[in-house]
Amino acid sequence: MEEHDRTEGKEDGVRQDGRAPKKSSIIRELIIYALLLIICVRIVPAYIIQRTIVDGPSMEDTLLNGESLLVEKISWHFGWIDRFDIIVFYPYGREVEEEYYVKRVIGLPGETVQIIGSEIYIDGELLEEDYGKDPITNPGRAAEPITLGEDEYFVLGDNRTVSLDSRYDKVGNVKQENIGGKAIFRIWPLDRFGGLD
Repeated sequence: MEEHDRTEGKEDGVRQDGRAPKKSSIIRELIIYALLLIICVRIVPAYIIQRTIVDGPSMEDTLLNGESLLVEKISWHFGWIDRFDIIVFYPYGREVEEEYYVKRVIGLPGETVQIIGSEIYIDGELLEEDYGKDPITNPGRAAEPITLGEDEYFVLGDNRTVSLDSRYDKVGNVKQENIGGKAIFRIWPLDRFGGLD
């Protein structure tokens, strides 16, 4: 009978010691849950990690049109962007955030980039890389040496015959302040789920 009474008490919102929970503890829990919800919905996508979608064929065969990626948004603040990282950036500045590009970093701050024939040279040295789907046929502005500023990157799409990238004045050198983040993981489609090269 005593066991039955304790069970009934729990169902009526009475603690095991016979007292009702304090309203202040319920309010405190609600505030904690509300803060967690705000962090997950607003802070994480704005400052830590967010999902983005590839638009167009410029990164084929590495990334395909319509694929969903996770982009981490911390590295660029500290200049932790390495050669061959795939970044998301705003070619026309952050005030036009609905227009973003996804490209691969080729040249780093302070380096000189030049394309001779279909070969890429960094500071006069041939860059060994095999990310291009096809050989470069148009060096664009990189036919002449381009020296990057201390906050600038030179980017190319992997599908170099169709990519609008740093070879063209419309995009040019990418300023660090216009980088939205580094693509780190493909989450869709499921048959291509996984990390990025």
